[in-house]
Amino acid sequence: MAYKQKLTFGIIVGTRNIFNFKLAHEGRQMLLTELEKMDIETVILSAEATPTGAVETLQDARKCAELFSQNRHIIDGIIISLPNFGDELGVVNTLNYAELDVPILVHAEDDDNDKVDVKSRRDAFCGKLSVCNNLYQYGIPFTDTTYHTCKIDSDIFRKDLQRFAAICRVVGGLKHARIGAIGARPGAFQTMRSSEKLFQASGITVVPVDLSEIIGEAQRIDEQAGVIKTKFVEIKDYGKIPSSVHQSKIMLQAKLGVAIEKWIHENEIDAAAVQCWESIQNNYGCATCLAMSMLGEKMIPCACEVDIAGVISMYMLALAAGRPPALLDWNNNFGEDRNMCVGTHCSNYPKSFFENDIEISNLDLLGTTLGQENCFGAIKGKVKPGPFTFFRISTDDPLGIIKSYLGEGDFTNDTYGMDGGIAVIKVRDLQKLLKYLCRNGFEHHVAMVRGNVSEILIDAIENYLGWDLYLHE
Repeated sequence: MAYKQKLTFGIIVGTRNIFNFKLAHEGRQMLLTELEKMDIETVILSAEATPTGAVETLQDARKCAELFSQNRHIIDGIIISLPNFGDELGVVNTLNYAELDVPILVHAEDDDNDKVDVKSRRDAFCGKLSVCNNLYQYGIPFTDTTYHTCKIDSDIFRKDLQRFAAICRVVGGLKHARIGAIGARPGAFQTMRSSEKLFQASGITVVPVDLSEIIGEAQRIDEQAGVIKTKFVEIKDYGKIPSSVHQSKIMLQAKLGVAIEKWIHENEIDAAAVQCWESIQNNYGCATCLAMSMLGEKMIPCACEVDIAGVISMYMLALAAGRPPALLDWNNNFGEDRNMCVGTHCSNYPKSFFENDIEISNLDLLGTTLGQENCFGAIKGKVKPGPFTFFRISTDDPLGIIKSYLGEGDFTNDTYGMDGGIAVIKVRDLQKLLKYLCRNGFEHHVAMVRGNVSEILIDAIENYLGWDLYLHE
């Protein structure tokens, strides 16, 4: 699981010699206090390491860069804070020498209207423009605060810090991501093709395994093993299982779940795309949905039909939201309301994605052709109303790019008489979005997560990843 709970930020506090450096001292301490409240670790020069306790001169920059370099393996992001005007060269030289390649937040402190005398004025409003100008010149991407200047001990800056932490999780999580490809892409789904080489250029490694290896491992596990008994109980506690389901089918699921989790652990997999049909049903005798759902609940997202681009999309939503995402089909119109549709899958949604009681039973549609007796393991329920974020990446091989789309909507409380995992969806100007997806060759799968986190992904993609992004507003 690559979702990093505890983050570490490198801190650069700037000052300029014609301003009162005591303001930098005060700002430094206030920032460290706020970060401590958020349980964020810091890497910062000691107050005695430079003449002013801040970063100003070339010598200060070299000291700070050296400290950052020594801690590059733990620094997830950098905060530049300007309690006064700040020295632009001190800041940019530090970043240029350290070469950390992590997200950067630029903050400048508010002036108070009654404190603009020579000893009290900050001019950070102006200094921030100079710092950002230098970052632009050096080609160093950065994240801005909501307001151009704001007080460190304000609610708006606390929200900026939370947003920045999520951006760092997304960017850092992708940098060395390992995505499992469990089995081959189903032959009927050419839409699931994607380019591993384009993903690798963004630091994402795809790790394949033949499905026969997972099936073989599951079949070799002793039913009396402690890990199987534990998994068996976990499954029965996970959702309601109809009495018609034989205990042997639950045992198949327990062994499959243990086998998949073992491979994921041994190969340090962050998320996985799975060959969910037809081989597993025909050659092993159950569905993969339950194992995928339970992994998703542990923040290891799993996608259907070996959809590598889809599971990377899920993984990014998980990093941004800190909640389990799901993969849905844009599946049905909802009557004649053109801003509504139905998102569904068989399904493998994590339990918390529903936020209501779930049933674990057989795949309905696939069961008609593969046999209900081979299809136990589907997670069924109605997704609870509330806001959500939708997101999808795709590799456009002719253009040699990774492209994406992003937006927000609402799950509604409307009923819909279809089996599986059902979400009735409302998205403003949905027809415009669908036309964009069709025109630009996007897949029918889309990743969704509860809550609104599009702002985080916009910053991560546009500032740091450099992918093509369509924002549906």
